[in-house]
Amino acid sequence: MERLLKSYRAIPRDATVRLAKSTSNLFRARAKATVKGLDTSGLTGVISVDPGARTADVAGMCTYEDLVAATLPYGLCPLVVPQLKTITLGGAVTGLGIESASFRNGLPHESVLEMDVLTGTGEIVTASREQNSDLFRAFPNSYGTLGYSVRLKIELEEVRPFVALRHLRFSSLVEMVATMDGIVETGAIDGTPVDYLDGVVFSADESYLTLGFRTGTTGPVSDYTGQDVYYRSIQHDSGVTHDRLTIHDYLWRWDTDWFWCSRAFGAQNPTIRRLWPRRYRRSAFYWKLIGYDQRFGIADRIEKRNGRPIRERVVQDVEVPIGRTVEFLDWFLANVPIEPIWLCPLRLRDDAGWPLYPIRPHHTYVNIGFWSSVPVGPDEGHTNKLIERAVSDLEGHKSLYSDAYYSKEEFDVLYGGERYRTVKKAYDPDSRLLDLYAKAVQRR
Repeated sequence: MERLLKSYRAIPRDATVRLAKSTSNLFRARAKATVKGLDTSGLTGVISVDPGARTADVAGMCTYEDLVAATLPYGLCPLVVPQLKTITLGGAVTGLGIESASFRNGLPHESVLEMDVLTGTGEIVTASREQNSDLFRAFPNSYGTLGYSVRLKIELEEVRPFVALRHLRFSSLVEMVATMDGIVETGAIDGTPVDYLDGVVFSADESYLTLGFRTGTTGPVSDYTGQDVYYRSIQHDSGVTHDRLTIHDYLWRWDTDWFWCSRAFGAQNPTIRRLWPRRYRRSAFYWKLIGYDQRFGIADRIEKRNGRPIRERVVQDVEVPIGRTVEFLDWFLANVPIEPIWLCPLRLRDDAGWPLYPIRPHHTYVNIGFWSSVPVGPDEGHTNKLIERAVSDLEGHKSLYSDAYYSKEEFDVLYGGERYRTVKKAYDPDSRLLDLYAKAVQRR
């Protein structure tokens, strides 16, 4: 904390405060820093775990990989563990996160009991539902524009050593979404409680739901950190298939191949995969490759050399009401040449809601994730803009970790508007931190 505050005081008053962070899970453009940022190097660990209370005190820059490693020995786990190991707890709270427990546990910020935040004034403020509640409520989806969490106290839940998986295949998107809706509403399938739920769409007539059931029963387990690729294990000809993973491997099942995005680097080619060191089969390494591409324009050069148009990055997660999900999927499959598509249902736990990401409590939404590129259109961000309009038309919301093209007026309607400005003025009156619209939309 002393190093953090010292680094804050060293930043000139006319310079924007940023994190001195070499890695990020953001996909949108960021300006190159001109001054040294905040030193958070001492804020990367788990402070304590209380097995009796099922809580943990965690430093803001602690990765979920390290957090899970500290809680699993107690048979405990965060209520929602985002898919990638290098996502930090503070990042998931200020920038949202989701996973297959979200249909019963909501979003990561809803399990926060209290947090200490370094605000734009250079003060450490404790925020909770009772204390500085305006900051607590506005913090999710603020992306560091209201401050940086340096300590968070979170709820934990019990887990079992293994997760039994059931992969259900559907030839109809209507049937698949209806089955998902029924599981969310009842928390069960055929009377059996479901602990985890997500899905994958490969095409209009091939989609899957994966149901996870916590279990202590020992037995053989699969390993998708080697030659086998997890998402390919989901596919089958018809009906239901079964699988088993340790709880650790279940939580990180998507990280080894960055969902399916490792195929862009050839890592799913069996010959290349055998030569690809296991320690580099993880999202953090693929992120480095993406960084090199962004820095040197490698992919664009290859496309130009082969006489093809350069490509537009379409890396997005959106939330659509479950009743409009089939409409969105039909539109997307007809207009955007990207597959597979990830589905993850969620319901908020907190009745009061969160003003910077105002999806409705007691309503089921489906997170729809798609991460690839398409041929560039007639104007900048052409396909991303089409997606934004489609999501808004269906009363949905879009996460802000990637490219966004909203007008200032539309952004205000969708992401807090006057409520955000009121909290911003209270905790960052001199605008030492970036404005949310500037950070999420404007190119700086």
